[in-house]
Amino acid sequence: MSEDTLRARVSVIRERIAAAAQRAGRPAGDITLIAVSKTHPFSAIREAFALGVTHFGENRVQEWEGKLPGVHDLAGNWHLIGHLQSNKAARAARIFHSIDSLDDFALAQKLDRARAELGETEKLRVLIEVRVAPEESKSGVAPEDLPALAEKIQSLERSDLCGLMCIPPFLDDPEKVRPYFSNLRELNLRLEQSLRKKLPILSMGMSHDFEVAIEEGATEIRIGTALFGTRAAPASLSE
Repeated sequence: MSEDTLRARVSVIRERIAAAAQRAGRPAGDITLIAVSKTHPFSAIREAFALGVTHFGENRVQEWEGKLPGVHDLAGNWHLIGHLQSNKAARAARIFHSIDSLDDFALAQKLDRARAELGETEKLRVLIEVRVAPEESKSGVAPEDLPALAEKIQSLERSDLCGLMCIPPFLDDPEKVRPYFSNLRELNLRLEQSLRKKLPILSMGMSHDFEVAIEEGATEIRIGTALFGTRAAPASLSE
């Protein structure tokens, strides 16, 4: 992809973010664009960073380990948005700024322990992935189990629970996805009340439905195809 093409795509996405935020009566600055760079080379990250994109999402620990040397000098924010395998928790805790797909307490404990072993005093940002449509995904905690999981994660010393994430069904009509986004927002509000803690992050919305997600309260949207084009590998529903 040429630099001009990427610049144009970034510009269009930002315009659409601003328009959706305006419809919702929200400042566009409240929404963070996470560029989903999975399966794309580190050069694509560098090009997007040069255009002002600073948050990037990856699905796999091993893939990101291979790219990281090519972007280590960038002041970017690296998000793990894919399902994390338990045996890779220690590696993930070292190379990501945020784990956006946490759905298991044993895994959260491993991440917390790894941060301690690394001597990290700064807490690791984590989001809980909620399974808003059970038939669509094997990842994510069931809504009824969310409060208990959140309470346990809240007790960890080196983890900072900041909100929720979801991967709704892929539907051609974005309006049909709206109820899933609305549901996550309501779950987040109830969780704030039970935890007595502000949870400012709602990570929801992908290339085809992010405008509806913004209208329903998304603070972070995950955009891959609309920025970088079609990936070589089969797409998974994390962006």
